[in-house]
Amino acid sequence: MQIRQLIPFFDKSVTGWVNEARLLRWLTLLWLFMGLVILFSASYPVADVKYGDGLYFLKRQLIGATIGLVAFNFLVHSPLRSVLNIAHWGVLVLLGLIFLTLIPGVGVEIEGARRWLSVMGILIQPSELIKPFLILQSARVFGQWHRIRWNARLFWLIVFALMLAGILRQPNLSTTALCGMALWLVALAAGLPYFQLVGTALLGILVAVTSISLNPYQLVRVISFRNPWIDPAKSGYQLVQSLLAVGSGGTWGAGFGLSQQKLFYLPIQDTDFIFAIFAEEFGFVGGVLLLFLLVVYATIALVVALKAWNPVNRLIAIGAMIFLVGQSMLHIGVSTGVLPTTGLPLPFVSYGSNSIIASLMIAGLLIRVARENADTQVVTLPGRATSRQL
Repeated sequence: MQIRQLIPFFDKSVTGWVNEARLLRWLTLLWLFMGLVILFSASYPVADVKYGDGLYFLKRQLIGATIGLVAFNFLVHSPLRSVLNIAHWGVLVLLGLIFLTLIPGVGVEIEGARRWLSVMGILIQPSELIKPFLILQSARVFGQWHRIRWNARLFWLIVFALMLAGILRQPNLSTTALCGMALWLVALAAGLPYFQLVGTALLGILVAVTSISLNPYQLVRVISFRNPWIDPAKSGYQLVQSLLAVGSGGTWGAGFGLSQQKLFYLPIQDTDFIFAIFAEEFGFVGGVLLLFLLVVYATIALVVALKAWNPVNRLIAIGAMIFLVGQSMLHIGVSTGVLPTTGLPLPFVSYGSNSIIASLMIAGLLIRVARENADTQVVTLPGRATSRQL
C-alpha cells in the first residue's frame, strides 16, 4: 500500500473498485461532509460563548476526521484476514481501558458519567473505539461458531459479557444496549440456535430492566419520554426542546444557521440531539433526504453482505450496517420522541473525535468486504459449480 492511498482524495485505485465499494466510499465522504457542515452550525453559538471561538468544536472534529480518514483508507486497502488476526487484541486492550475508566481518579467524569481516559489532555472513550474491533471479533467468533472449541466459545462470551458490564457500569445504558443488540443480531445472522438467542435476549431485557430500576435518572428518562409535557421544565426538558426544534423546521426549515433552539435552549445540541437542530434548519425535506441517504447506505451494505463469499465477511458487513445505520435510526428516534432519551451520537455528525474515528473505521471495514467480494470468481467444473478466491 502506498502512502498516498492513505489520503482519500489522492487514492487513484478507486477507479478499479467494484461498484458497491465506490458507492459506499462516496456516500461515506458525503455523509462526513454533511456532518461537518451540520456540526458547524449546531455548535457555533455555544463554542463562541464558552470558548471565545465559534469554530472550537469544528476544529477538533476536523482533527478526529483526519485521523479517522487515515484509518479508513488503511482498512480499505488491508486484507480482512490480516485485520481479523489482530482484532482480538483490540477487543482485549480496549476492554481493559473500559474498566480503567471505572477507577476513581483515573477515569474522567463528565456530567455524572465516567466514560473517558485523559492521555496528555486528549480524551479517549474506549466504549466508542471498541466498536470496529467488536464487529470483527464477533464476526470471527460467530462466523466460525461450529468450528471452534467450546472453551474458546465460552472465553469470548465471557469477554463480550464483561465488555457490556463495564460499559453499563460507567454508566452508559444506550451504548450497552447498542453493542448488545449488535452482538445478538450478528449471532442471529450467523445461524446460532434459536433457543440460545431467545435465552440471551431475555437475559438482556432483564439486565436492562434491572439497570433502569437501580438508576433513578434512567427510570425518569423512560417515564418522561412517554409524555414529556407533564414536567417540561425538568425531566421532560430535553425532549420538549428537541420536539420544538423538529416541529419548528416545518417543511423547508428555518434555513442554515438560523436555528433558535441551539441558542442555549436545547442542551447538548452538538451531540445527542444534533438531529433536532438539523431538522429545524432543513425541515421535513432535509430529514427525508437524510433518511433516504441512510436507506441507500443500508441497501448497498445489505447487497455487500449477500454477495460475501465468506460467512465471516458477511457478518462484518452486517455488523457495520448495524453500527452505522442502526445507530443513526436510534439517534433520530430519540430526537423525535419515538424512543427514550439516550446518549447515542449520530455517526459522522455528532461532535466527538472517538465517535468519528470509530465510524470511519467501520465504514472502511464495510468497503473492504465489498472489495474482497470482487476478488472471487466462479469456476465451473464438470457436473458442478464452485467458487474460489483469487
